[in-house]
This record gives sequence, C-alpha cells and structure tokens, in this order.
Amino acid sequence: MKCLKNLSPQPLWNYFEEICQVPRPSKKEEKIIRFLLDFAAKNGLKARQDEIGNVLISKPGTPGRENDQVVVLQSHVDMVCEKNSETKHDFEVDAIKAYIDDGWVRAQGTTLGSDDGIGMAAQMAVLTSTDLSHGPIECLFTVDEETGLSGAFALQPGFLSGNTLVNLDSEDEGELFIGCAGGIDTVGTLKYTPEALPAGSFAAKLEVKGLLGGHSGDDINKNRGNANKILNRFLIDASKLFDLRVANFNGGNLRNAIAREASAIVIVPHSQKESLIVEWNVFASEMEFEFEYAEPKLKMLHQSVALPEFVIDLETQSRLQKLIAACPHGILEMSSRMIGMVETSTNLASVKFSGNNEISLVTSQRSEIDSRKYMAAEMVESAMLLAGASVVHSEGYPGWTPNPDSAVAKIAAESYKKLFGNDPVVKSIHAGLECGLFLEKYPELDMVSFGPTIRGAHSPDERINIETVDKFWKLLVEVLENIK
Repeated sequence: MKCLKNLSPQPLWNYFEEICQVPRPSKKEEKIIRFLLDFAAKNGLKARQDEIGNVLISKPGTPGRENDQVVVLQSHVDMVCEKNSETKHDFEVDAIKAYIDDGWVRAQGTTLGSDDGIGMAAQMAVLTSTDLSHGPIECLFTVDEETGLSGAFALQPGFLSGNTLVNLDSEDEGELFIGCAGGIDTVGTLKYTPEALPAGSFAAKLEVKGLLGGHSGDDINKNRGNANKILNRFLIDASKLFDLRVANFNGGNLRNAIAREASAIVIVPHSQKESLIVEWNVFASEMEFEFEYAEPKLKMLHQSVALPEFVIDLETQSRLQKLIAACPHGILEMSSRMIGMVETSTNLASVKFSGNNEISLVTSQRSEIDSRKYMAAEMVESAMLLAGASVVHSEGYPGWTPNPDSAVAKIAAESYKKLFGNDPVVKSIHAGLECGLFLEKYPELDMVSFGPTIRGAHSPDERINIETVDKFWKLLVEVLENIK
C-alpha cells in the first residue's frame, strides 16, 4: 500500500515510491537498470545502455523548442545499504519501507535511498510530463556512484550530446553547487598470528552503538563520534590495566560513511572480570559526557559471550590499537577559497577482521585541491606503514573546480530568486559528485547541482524533507523553462 500517494508533486513521489521497491545496491544494479529500460519502453522513449550499465533516456523538446540546446539531467541509480544491527533486511531482495514522520520521509531501520532515488524520480517525472516547457532532454542514470564512481569513470565521449548538465545529487535546498571535492581511498592490512586462549579466561563483547554516523563528506564537520575511535580508546586503556587480549574487532562498514557502530570480543582472566566491567562503565559515562550534545543516542553495551577459538598475538594487538589511535579522522584543513567550507578531510571508515588472518582498515580522503587530497592519503599511509601494515590506494577521482561564470548556475540562481524571493547560496560541496569525472570526458560541459534537503545520508537515519522536494521540483521545472 502506497504511503506517499498524497505528497506533492505526486508524479515525482509516485516514481520515488516505485524506486523504493527495486533493490539497487552498488555494483548490483541489474534490477534498477531493467526497471529504467522498461519504463522507457512503456513510455515510448529512446533509451540506450553503455558497456558498464549507464542508462541514457532521451525526450524531444516540447513544441516550438525542438531546436533548443540539449540539457542533460543526471543522477545515480545505486544506494548506500546500511541498516541498524537489529533490523532484518536483505538489500538485494527486500524493498525499502518508506514512511512519513513529521514532515520527513524515512525508512524503517535502513537507509532510505533518497540519495539519489529522489534525483531519479525527478528525471522520470520530467520524462513523462505533458505540461512542461523544455528543450531536448537527455537523462543520464549512472551506476556504482557510491562505491567507486565506476559509471562516471567508464562514461565514454559521444554518449551524451548536451553541453549543459544539471546534477540532481545534492542534499541542501536553497544551495546551488558549482564545485566538489575529489577523493581517494587508502586501505591498510595487518597480518596477525592466532594464539590459544590462556587458561581460566572470561570473554566479553563490548559494543559502541547509536551514533549518528552519516556522510563522510557532508557530515565530517559536525563533530560526530567515530565508533572505531571510541572503542579503541577503551581497548588501549584496558590493555594497560588488565591482561586483556583481543579476539575480534568489527567496526564501521562503508568507506563513505562515518562509523556508527563497532564491537570487539576481548578476554581477561576470570579474576579481572568484575574490574573490566567496572572500567567499561566508567568509560561509558565519560563518553556520554563527551558526546552529550553531538551524539545523544550513544550506547555503550557489554555482555559475556562464549570463549572465542583464538586471540591475536600481542604484538599485532598493540600495533592495531596504536594504528587506530594514530590514524587521522575528521577535518584536516578548512577552505581559504570558500570560507566556512571543509577543504580536506579523512574518514576512518571501517576496521574488519577478514580471512587469511588479516585485519583491514579502510579510510577515505577528500579535498577540493588535488595535491592536498594526496597529502592526506600520504598522512594516512604513513601511520599505517609505521604500524607495519601493507597499504594500497584506490585510483581516486578528481574534484570539480568551481566556475563562477557558469551560465547554467546563473540561470538556476535567477530562477530560484524568481520562485522563492531570495537568493540561493552558491558554493562548492565537500562531498564527491561525479561532475569532475564528466568534465574529463566532456571538457565543454557547463554544470550545476541542486536538490532537496536530505539529512543522515548513508545511515539508517537518512530522511528527506517533504516541503523541500516540492521546491526542488519547481526549481528544476523553472530552470528547464529558462535554458533556451
């Protein structure tokens, strides 16, 4: 039963609710691609797909505007798949369960996928509209934006014919974006030796939960807790006080999300059991005070568990703890070009015990300046190398250098003021957009990015503001009207 049927604009919300029924994890977008191709066929629209899976659906200009310039509308089809630990949900099979909550649309225990399902829905609404005025439209739907920008990397010259592109992947109504940060991932791997448990051991599972998490670009400046860092602080202190051994550490998930949860299985002698729990409770109180305002839902849990099969060797345990402590996380530089914006940052995304007796630490670095992006990656690499880890970097992706003279940005700004009576904020965004990669293939592209207000992206707290979706739609319609 549709729960968004009474929201405005209805065509957009109807398509968004349809999109929520289609599983679309990154790198597993076959179902959403088929959904788009079927949509195009059903509505008599030309569609084609490139080798990697990007979809382009075209619509002619409305009567009298057939010869206007071609405008490309762009979104990505995949979504970040995060859920609360107690939520049962298979992102490859199950539909997203959207619901309305006090002016926002949320999902039940999972990410909502408004990033960037709302952009897709807007494109579909434009493609099927009969009462809008616009020139020829090309709607580009790219794959795998969230975990590698693979679709944008693989986009070939000649696939698009338009020189004006409107990116629909922004998350702040009232703001127009004309630039974005570039990024790179840095992954370190530690090898450990399994060792037998000492006799008379007690095992406990320690958990950090309830953090807000969020987007590692948009939310990195909000002083949110990193579960990996918080849990590791206790392990370092406890290792000095007790004969503590680590059997497992599992924190964070996606490279572009701030770690919301982390857990560790540790053992101590039975004689130290009570003291360990007392120390954990004291530490929990300290963290609740530290994060009283930034993380009001922080939970620090403990429980006794069955003894694990092994613990890691003490040398690796020490190196792991020191590495997590030394690995930078958060803002590294504020921008001197756009005051108040983060220029360079790094995210300690996840710490995982994997097969082959390995521990993997995944991090991501962002910057509006390419040289400082690599500087940040070298900083993280240095900490990893000093801890004895092997290190690899991703290929990375370029930033989008702001163009203050952008024609389409000026049209968007004028349209916004005409509609709503005030000037929008024109700025660059610290999150990564695909626009920098588009420019490499299409150097003549003139671009702007805008969207409704989305909060908690990349976390189960993701929500989209209903009122701003209506403003987003009206702005898109006005921009298309005015690009002649």
